[in-house]
Amino acid sequence: MKHFSNVFLVVLLGLSLAGMAHAAGNANAGKNKVASCGACHGADGNSQIPSNPKLAGQGEKYLLKQLKDVQRGDREIAMMMGQLDNFNDQDLADIAAYYASQTQTQGASEAKWVELGKEIYRNGNHERGIPSCTGCHGPAGAGNAPAGFPMIAGQHAEYIASQLRHFSVGNRNNDGEGKVMRGIAERMNENEIQAVSSYVAGLRQ
Repeated sequence: MKHFSNVFLVVLLGLSLAGMAHAAGNANAGKNKVASCGACHGADGNSQIPSNPKLAGQGEKYLLKQLKDVQRGDREIAMMMGQLDNFNDQDLADIAAYYASQTQTQGASEAKWVELGKEIYRNGNHERGIPSCTGCHGPAGAGNAPAGFPMIAGQHAEYIASQLRHFSVGNRNNDGEGKVMRGIAERMNENEIQAVSSYVAGLRQ
């Protein structure tokens, strides 16, 4: 009986590992699943529309979480309603892998926002409890892919600003139980939001 139990556990472990391996994203497969995404995000994930995010080069873990959140309704985006309904977990993993494998186009900062944007990004505002952005997103805005913290360097300033505003009023709340982004964004004024958004748009990887 003991031998049978051990064999049974080994089989279960094997099946579990096989499932985990299957869940890994395949960028080549993902390329064939993003046709409908191109209108808003560009064929290679480099959106030409400032209100829509660039997905190219974004961390795979972060992308997959956002796709699943949108699919479940945990992150509400009007333009995405129903877009992911027919995709399974493997499809979403493949799509995330494809966009993560692409190269993001460079952005640019507006000169008038650079000084304030750099100050807030690198040092925060301690008087109002705004931490620097570098802790999660890195000095160059590359994010932390294994931890699921997004790359924000080169992202459209208009998109970044809109997300900070959504976080600030709780319209976007998929930043976890710690409410990290909501807690930060609600302390930022409009000038700081615009400045940081413009500054990170011009950061280079």
